[in-house]
Amino acid sequence: MATQVILLERIEKLGAMGDIVDVKPGFARNYLLPQKKALRASKDNIAYFESQKATLEKVNNEKKADAEKRGKALDGLKVIMIRQAGETGQLYGSVTGRDIADAINEVAKDKIERNMVVLNQNIKTIGLIPVEVALHAEVKVTITVNIARTDDEAVKQEKTGKALIADDFDAPSAQEAANDSSEEMKADLMEEDALEAEKAANAEAAEKDAEEAAKSEAKSAARAEKKAAAEAEAAAEAEEAEEASDAETAEEAPEAQEETKA
Repeated sequence: MATQVILLERIEKLGAMGDIVDVKPGFARNYLLPQKKALRASKDNIAYFESQKATLEKVNNEKKADAEKRGKALDGLKVIMIRQAGETGQLYGSVTGRDIADAINEVAKDKIERNMVVLNQNIKTIGLIPVEVALHAEVKVTITVNIARTDDEAVKQEKTGKALIADDFDAPSAQEAANDSSEEMKADLMEEDALEAEKAANAEAAEKDAEEAAKSEAKSAARAEKKAAAEAEAAAEAEEAEEASDAETAEEAPEAQEETKA
């Protein structure tokens, strides 16, 4: 079942600020809501957005202007990343969005977050790869990632505009090619294992957090129940004491009248 949200900024292929859209529950729960890019489209939240619309638009325009200013310095930037790879250009491992963000920050002295790097999948070959960086929902720049085995090869790739793969060297022997293939397979398997381990660890952590939250909620409920019971007991004792006092006063009244007559 879809989740309905109201967008707090423009989301590509989804809508503009203020649009109420249907999205998958996981997309809302794991990205839009925690990143403060949307609110659940409840009656109260829609009213809140309408009351804050002018302020939100002002803040968004300020962020957009800042992103455009940063974009002038970053657009067309070229970063070199040295990685181990076989003669066919296949990396022993891969280059991730976080790797690219770190490389940009080192060269440009900027603060690029991993989620700003638009990368559908990790890069697994050497070469000159254009990568988009989203500085704002409406501001994107393109940088070139020069992935090579050495600094010299990076320079050659920059000059030729293409990756230095096996065709640019003496053809390797069948045994060397087989070794490269074997190493690449091992690297891919290691990376897949690492990703699976990371997923398992994240799932375990999430489950543990949920358990801790449930325990904390149960403890809070128990404390609240205990406090309510204590308050009820105190109120009952106070009421009982008051009734006893009233009864005692009622008994003493006739005696006082008799003494007066006497």
